[in-house]
Amino acid sequence: MSTVAIIGGTGLLGRATAEELLAHGYDVLSIALPPETAHPLEGVRYAYCNVAEASDDELLALLQGVDAVAYAAGVDERVAPQAPAAGFFYRANVLPTQRMARLSREAGVSSFVVFGSYFSEFAERWPEIGLREKAGYVRTRLLQEQVAFLEGDGAMTVTSLRLPWIFGTMPDTIPLWNMFVTMDAAVPEDAPIAVASGGTVMVTTGQVAKAARGAIERGEHGKTYALGGINMTYADFHRMIAEEAGMDPARVTPLPAAAFLPGMIAFDEAEAARGIEHGMHQADAVQVQERFAYIDPEPVQAALGYGPEDVVAAIRESLRVCVGATVPMA
Repeated sequence: MSTVAIIGGTGLLGRATAEELLAHGYDVLSIALPPETAHPLEGVRYAYCNVAEASDDELLALLQGVDAVAYAAGVDERVAPQAPAAGFFYRANVLPTQRMARLSREAGVSSFVVFGSYFSEFAERWPEIGLREKAGYVRTRLLQEQVAFLEGDGAMTVTSLRLPWIFGTMPDTIPLWNMFVTMDAAVPEDAPIAVASGGTVMVTTGQVAKAARGAIERGEHGKTYALGGINMTYADFHRMIAEEAGMDPARVTPLPAAAFLPGMIAFDEAEAARGIEHGMHQADAVQVQERFAYIDPEPVQAALGYGPEDVVAAIRESLRVCVGATVPMA
């Protein structure tokens, strides 16, 4: 039986990946921050520690006998740190990934899978927007992949899953999509719900978990895999929010980036005056959201061995949890 350690194993994606691996006969070690999860999975071994603070010797001890590591930890672009953002995300995402990849190699791990971001994919596809240069979060996500690949060269297969919008639920947790539900609900009833005119790729937690298993079993070293499920406009997504929240979907109004740009420029300037810099400047974000961040799912599904799932059902389930939430958002 092969053993897989999941860094961030009690989070949404870590938990889904653990379930997938258990179902296929793997021994699973979940390494996560305390406190202990209130909903442990039967068959998973749990180790609670802060990998950023643990010593190399402590982490090497945890990794003894581990065949593969799924790195599902880190900070996403919703965090708005003190400037400069790139330095913050470098310390939060790049350095810990590099360290865990190095220690995994030293421990004899054969496969290391990074849970990355599809912003890396579109920074490469759309160089004219300048995300690689201007967006600290995106710049460091690209670097995160490269340092992990270099740590594995010649000794360990390292792959990166470039993850898009992900839908699924877990006990006692409100999905992050609650931010959109709350935002739309706050719009006066006689006003349109203005949204960006582009669209994005979406997947389920199950698809991410299956892709992670596929990367462990058949991934190619140094390869990035941009996951696809379905592609949807932001307008259609917000119409689903309206339907689940009892609002009129006809109020959802897609607008070009120019409609949002002055406000976002002013927002960025106000944040800068407070010493805050977002991982992606909001003025750049609205230009990204005017485009269609779509991905053909078939090539990566074939490469990693996962298939189509009912993403729309997962979206609606996630939104229903948001609408009916009775616990604080995590």
